[in-house]
Amino acid sequence: MFELRRLRMLHELALRGSLAAVAEALAYSPSTISQQLTLLEREAGVPLIEPDGRGVRLTEHGRLLAAHAARALELDEQARGDLERLQPGAAPVRIAVMQTAAQAILARALTLLAMTAPTLRIEVAEVPPEEGLFELSARRFDLVIAEQYPGSARAHRADLDRETIGHDPIRIALPPGDGVGALVELAERAWVMEPRGTAARRWASEQCRAAGFEPDVRFEIADLTAQVRLITAGHAVGLLPDLVWAGAAPTARLVELPGAPTRELFTAARRSTSARTGILTVRAALRDAFASR
Repeated sequence: MFELRRLRMLHELALRGSLAAVAEALAYSPSTISQQLTLLEREAGVPLIEPDGRGVRLTEHGRLLAAHAARALELDEQARGDLERLQPGAAPVRIAVMQTAAQAILARALTLLAMTAPTLRIEVAEVPPEEGLFELSARRFDLVIAEQYPGSARAHRADLDRETIGHDPIRIALPPGDGVGALVELAERAWVMEPRGTAARRWASEQCRAAGFEPDVRFEIADLTAQVRLITAGHAVGLLPDLVWAGAAPTARLVELPGAPTRELFTAARRSTSARTGILTVRAALRDAFASR
């Protein structure tokens, strides 16, 4: 009989690609991960990993068992979810939340949960959407709040269940008193955007290119609050979602974009846990918090 903990380590290795990354994710030492995988090889009776330069890679047998490990972990989660229905709140809900959602709707959602599910333990970490979705599959989190920009759909994964929270308008953000009235007029201005590789950066760059220019991105900053400060101080312009203001009056001058685009905010959970009472409860609170912001 395979031990589930060791199967999880193999599953993590298939996802992350190195023993060091698995050790960091699971809070073990690399030597402990290596020892446990050696024991798993003995249980399997076949080699599961092999040297690959300075690292390791899965053998054909390792890839096959890793696929079975993923299904075993799903069954384990489904069983725990069934048990939770008999005792709601028995298991915590671990949430990865992006910055604007943390600022604008998290506190309200937690207030609602304190009234509707006072015994439910909620654990929250602020994590970029791309990282959060990866770590959701790796089981570091149970629920992720992420975003999708218009015309730039994220890949739909069969193991993840997505549910829309709401839609958030995106506008041009200018220094107070700035007289610009359209995106095309900002070709010569300094821009602040999120780092390369993020969905927000790709989308913002595409809007500028569609307007006929390549943005002069002088500031790459993930923190949208810091972006706001640069813009309001007159050092840059940007494209910001409304949630960044968290219900307060905007400190920048906002100008509509053509077509009034919005980004979709959604939650994602593994399908094996999406019916858990705690996850259903948290999702409902997030939707209500967004609607009442």
